[in-house]
Order: sequence, then C-alpha cells, then structure tokens
Amino acid sequence: MSEIRKVGVCGAGLMGNGIAQTCAVAGFEVVLMEAAQVPLDRGMGMIAKSLEKFVEKGKMTAADRDATLARITPTTNVADMKDCDLIIEAIIENVEIKTALFQSLDAILAPHAIICTNTSSLCVIELAAKTKRPNRVAGLHFFNPVPLMKLVEVVKTIATTQDVIDALFAFAKKIGKEPVLAQDTPGFIVNRLLIPYLLYAIRCYEGGLASKEDIDKGMQLGCGYPMGPLTLLDYVGLDTTYYIAQIMFDEFKDPMMAAPPLLKRMVLAGHYGRKSGKGFYDYHG
Repeated sequence: MSEIRKVGVCGAGLMGNGIAQTCAVAGFEVVLMEAAQVPLDRGMGMIAKSLEKFVEKGKMTAADRDATLARITPTTNVADMKDCDLIIEAIIENVEIKTALFQSLDAILAPHAIICTNTSSLCVIELAAKTKRPNRVAGLHFFNPVPLMKLVEVVKTIATTQDVIDALFAFAKKIGKEPVLAQDTPGFIVNRLLIPYLLYAIRCYEGGLASKEDIDKGMQLGCGYPMGPLTLLDYVGLDTTYYIAQIMFDEFKDPMMAAPPLLKRMVLAGHYGRKSGKGFYDYHG
C-alpha cells in the first residue's frame, strides 16, 4: 500500500477549499487547483479567513496558521498535480467536465496515485471507467463545513481494489475524520436516507399538515435534531437537493425520491435558501 504524502485538490469552492485546509492542517503538502485565478484567489482567501477564526478562538497558534498556509500551493495548471499521491476532485457536478478532468489527471499521475471524487450523487464507476486506472478510483465524500464535520464516506466501486480502500481509510483518520464505507449507488449512505426525509417534509408543508416553523420545531424537539428539515433544506440549498433528488429518482424510480411540485417551483423561482437570500425562510438582512 503506497503512502499518501502529497494531496491534490481540484476545485477551490466551498468544499474544495475546506478539504485543502483540512489536509494542510493535518500536515499534508497540498496542491489546490482551480480553472481560473479569480476563484483560486477567493478560495485561498476563504482558507486564510477560516484559519484566522481558529487562531482567534485559541484552537490554533499563529505559527501553525502560517505553516498550514505554507503547505498549500495554489495553481491553475493541472500539470502541477503530477507528483500527488492522492487527488480529490471537488468541481461542478457535471459528468462531462469531471470526466475530462479525470482523463487529464490519469495521463500525468504516477501509476500508484489514487483519484477520488467528492461527488454527493454521481456514479463513481462512470468516471473511473474513462481512465486507465479504474481500480484506483473511488469516492471520498466530505460534508460541509469540511473543517468541522467529522464524517467522510469512502465509496467503493465494483472496480476499486481493497488496497485503495485501506489507504483511503488510513488517510481519512490521519486528517481527523471518521470514515464509513459506502457502495457506489446514488446518495451513498447519508443522502440515501436524508433526501427522502427532506422531500417528505416538503410534502407535509405543501399539504398543509403544519406550519414550516412547527414542522421544524417538531423534529428539533421531538427527535433531537440540531435543525428542522426545512431549515436544513435552506442551508443545503434547494437547488442542490432538487438536483440530487432527480438523480436518485432516475436510478431507483422510488416515489419517495421524486421532487415535490413545491420544490421544483421554488427552484425555478430562484429561491435556493440561504445562498439566494430566500428559501422556506427569508434571509435578507
């Protein structure tokens, strides 16, 4: 089993910069790649801001912050990934764009290198099959916010070899995460259970069962959840939920996974939740 020393992260958005930060904090050399300089600079700025919060709260020294930032090399050139032992892709959820990136990486990486996707819903073997190393491709699904959430889903395809899974479990533990093994089916473990729950909460609200506030309060106080389903939908993003639901319904044809009419209409209206300022609740101001 090859040791993972250098990590490449593709995509400097919310998930990508969180993954890069987490790996660098754990002592790994990290190459953070974006398609353009502006989003790359924005991602590095978010990492610096996040680390500064840890310093302010006394969870990290200023020296550790500086050392962590020094371990991250930002780039817009995929060729700078060639010496990485592990690649974690966290770009747009588009099969064609991901496939093109996987093929570019496959051509320059050493034979021992592992390529992982942070996808929450796409078929991992579909990406793996387009490379010359399908046995060394897997899913590595982190949760937002990455520096704080302890879980990572390690996704095994029908082609992934056990040594790769073992290496990813060891890596996840080194960066302070708790890995769980999931099979390569839409939603993996968490979203397979979470999405039908969220969709049914929308149906309950849509059908007039109770107010949105009471639905949320009921699940918080009755089940001990940190937030209710409609608040969680606003946090995750209604557009993201709608997209995952469509992929899951297409695969399983389970009515529980079909998007309710209200969700579709809210997405069409641009009511995505917190990120757009309005979802089930209003966040303007």
